[in-house]
Amino acid sequence: MERTAISLGGVDLSSSVMNASGPHSAERGEIYELSAQHQGALVFKSCNIAGLEAPENLKNRGVEHFAAIARELVPRNKKIIASVVGNTEDEIVKVASILDRAGVKIVELNLADDYVMNSVAPFASLERLNALIERVRGEIGAALAVKLPPKPGSIEAGAIADLMKETGVAVAVCANDLPKDLEIDIATGRIKGAARPLSQAHAFWRLGGGAYDVVAVGGVNTGRDAYVAHLTGAKAVGVGSALMKEGAGALGRIDRELDGMLEKSGKRSVNEILGQARFES
Repeated sequence: MERTAISLGGVDLSSSVMNASGPHSAERGEIYELSAQHQGALVFKSCNIAGLEAPENLKNRGVEHFAAIARELVPRNKKIIASVVGNTEDEIVKVASILDRAGVKIVELNLADDYVMNSVAPFASLERLNALIERVRGEIGAALAVKLPPKPGSIEAGAIADLMKETGVAVAVCANDLPKDLEIDIATGRIKGAARPLSQAHAFWRLGGGAYDVVAVGGVNTGRDAYVAHLTGAKAVGVGSALMKEGAGALGRIDRELDGMLEKSGKRSVNEILGQARFES
């Protein structure tokens, strides 16, 4: 669907809708099902070197499992986003490098999970975060994404945004934690109240000034949800709960609903609504 096609971190994708890392993205069969059902980017479950049995949300078969699948799908023109975890900086760098050599288009550093937060502590200081990003950036040719935790310690959001700009981070993966009582006029993008950050995704879009793209993850169950996320600055959306409830077909449904809303509003592209939400002060 041309209306929902985007460029994310410099990578051309046929849809702004993608799976969130985790649901239906760990085993070969479910990954291939996602690939067959939806033409957008395919996001792998976060992985480390040898694999994990716990915690459950990070259970995976290890990086070579995902690298092998990437080497099979990349020649078929599948755009893959690979997610990386580790309990040391060295492990994170090694996993990112292996996935990069397998041909993935975007490498996501999953710095949001407690597994990484408690071991590597990337947000203990700006210097620590900078060192990790710089090491990974120096080892990969793929675009670099950073998945941010809801509460990244004591570092100010503005300082994190500036660091991502300086280190060439192409994509910020953020929570789509919009208020449940948000009142927004879809037709005009008008939002009641004074100007304010509406979600982590919206906050980092405002802070980025276009230097990096934002992926909003969470709360996207319909095309309308995706439309609102785009209005508040997200270039792409990650779908989790709907995928778990409906299976791989949820991505195509949301994509079609979003496409229909864009058509109805006379928009030729997601880019025409990106960040167009406006506040009524």
